[in-house]
Amino acid sequence: MCCEPADGSVSVASYYAKCSEWLIGVVCFDGDSAPDCCGLGGYETRGYNKVMDWIYLDNNATTMPAEPVTQAMLEMSQSGWANPSSVHRFGQSVRQRLELARTQVARLIGGRPAELIFTSGGTEANNLAVLGLINPAGAPSAIITTQVEHSAVHGPVDFLDRQGCVVVKLPTDIDGLVDSNQLEQAIKDVAGAEALPANILITIQWANNETGTIQDMEGISDAIQRARDWTDRQQIRTKIVFHVDATQAVGKLLVDVQAMNLDMLTLASHKFHGPKGVGVLWLRTGIRLKAQQKGGPQERERRAGTENTIGIVGMGVAADLARAFVGDADGIERLRGLRDHFERSVLEKLNDVSTEPLAVVNCVGAERLWNTTNIAFRGLEAEAILVGLSEKGVCASAGAACSSGSLEASPVLRAMGIAEPLAHGSVRFSLSRYTTEAEIEDAIETVVAVVTRLQRTMPI
Repeated sequence: MCCEPADGSVSVASYYAKCSEWLIGVVCFDGDSAPDCCGLGGYETRGYNKVMDWIYLDNNATTMPAEPVTQAMLEMSQSGWANPSSVHRFGQSVRQRLELARTQVARLIGGRPAELIFTSGGTEANNLAVLGLINPAGAPSAIITTQVEHSAVHGPVDFLDRQGCVVVKLPTDIDGLVDSNQLEQAIKDVAGAEALPANILITIQWANNETGTIQDMEGISDAIQRARDWTDRQQIRTKIVFHVDATQAVGKLLVDVQAMNLDMLTLASHKFHGPKGVGVLWLRTGIRLKAQQKGGPQERERRAGTENTIGIVGMGVAADLARAFVGDADGIERLRGLRDHFERSVLEKLNDVSTEPLAVVNCVGAERLWNTTNIAFRGLEAEAILVGLSEKGVCASAGAACSSGSLEASPVLRAMGIAEPLAHGSVRFSLSRYTTEAEIEDAIETVVAVVTRLQRTMPI
């Protein structure tokens, strides 16, 4: 086995993936450099996990678990591994840790602990929100969403569409913003239809994972409330439920669900320096939801299966760290400044050498997440740029990480009305709260060098 020590003990190195003969990543846990047998020839490593020296600008795909998170999870794996449903003292001590984590996550979003359902991640939480409220075998129901949602929402929505559920997908403007007046009218049209739906689910993401566009949640909430008031005046007996996919917002923006006019909210631990495999669906008290997994009575009979207590405890620690971070306005502005500097520098260096702009920022007219920029490089394929960047040690992405292996232009960008050639050459760069000025300076030079070389040799 590669890297197997002479004494036959377990390997100390692990691979992530390979693509087109170049190594995506490696983690070495016992030394300062990767062993020769890994084919990396002594690459320098750094960080508390000794991660190979990447400039990691793919934080909307996933984030590095914070050190306190991994420490808490290691402790749980060694001394807190009992089943939290067991009645013995060991099991109940683990139950206490689980409920503490529930409280920690609830504090992050301003909710009540009893309103949180732990899931395996954001995808399951979104599926539970959509499928749990809208039962295809039950009374007629309707869903109103947008054309730019994540596949974790589009997937269950499209499934229900095939089952006969009424589905309306609203367009957006070129910055990815929903028209709240159009949303209000769509709700009225659906509610006033002859086949009265028992439920109307509105599901809209707070912040777009590809472009960072932040929706006007206050305007959307007001539009939904106006539609509810209208149905009351018309004596239309339909329940309007508002779900927000906040997977990209939580940990980056201040969130207070009790102060917002919404009913369900989704978040995922690994988007704010917690572990993968853990998510939450916040469900406002009084909203009835049908469990989608059949089995035991866990999570107040809303999600069957033994809880992932090790991951949940890690999520709780990550939530506390995120709550401190989103309250640090100066820290966020510093990072926003790094993002803005990255954008300006890349555009200035590339566009100064051409009469026609070679690089443009998508959705620049909208309020965006402080950490996200999506840049279109005219005349290039995003995949070629990503390979070139990776060879130089810079991690970025094209579209959602779940579909970045596709050679097609991002459906989200095309739905926004971004021209096909620009959508094909669009690359997302996403910072984290740990991104440094030195990393951004190095990334600027690398991006400019890679794009300049490709524009000379590999146009579409």
